[in-house]
Amino acid sequence: FCSIKSRLKDDDSGDHDQDQGSPKDSEKEKAEDEDKEQNTRKKVEQFWRFYSHMIRPGDLTGHSDFHLFKEGIKPMWEDDANKMGGKWIIRLRKGLASRCWENLILAMLGEQFMVGEEICGAVVSVRFQEDIISIWNKTASDQATTARIRDTLRRVLNLPPNTIMEYKTHTDSIKYVSLYETKNCKKNL
Repeated sequence: FCSIKSRLKDDDSGDHDQDQGSPKDSEKEKAEDEDKEQNTRKKVEQFWRFYSHMIRPGDLTGHSDFHLFKEGIKPMWEDDANKMGGKWIIRLRKGLASRCWENLILAMLGEQFMVGEEICGAVVSVRFQEDIISIWNKTASDQATTARIRDTLRRVLNLPPNTIMEYKTHTDSIKYVSLYETKNCKKNL
């Protein structure tokens, strides 16, 4: 992006119809881009200082969940950012969770999903026979966005084409849990 602007600015041939704006606008944009890049770099460095001391999902035993969500978003279906959304779910054989989790969070930090503010967070769930990774988004009804998330997820996790990926809306998850609790309650009576 910056290199294209520089080439246009430095091109004195006059045979392009681009409105360059004032030099002050260009300098302001450049300063804003540099500030944004510096802030992103600081956030990534802070994250890695924290992450480097964490145990990896593959090293956990028993039933455990790691949640990584954007600031201000709780890993709950009922959170305002999540309630109209859903999640892509991928079940992994044991031994793959650590690599996949790290690739996923790197893709999130690097904004590789290219869906703006649509990504809410991610979860890795360590279970006895398998591990589960999911990525949560804000708008379940936006099929183009959910498809882009699916395709990016498949690419960044380097998943084989036959990998089963399930998309579940949070409203469906809530219904399923309610139904399960109702059945369990009747069974215990």
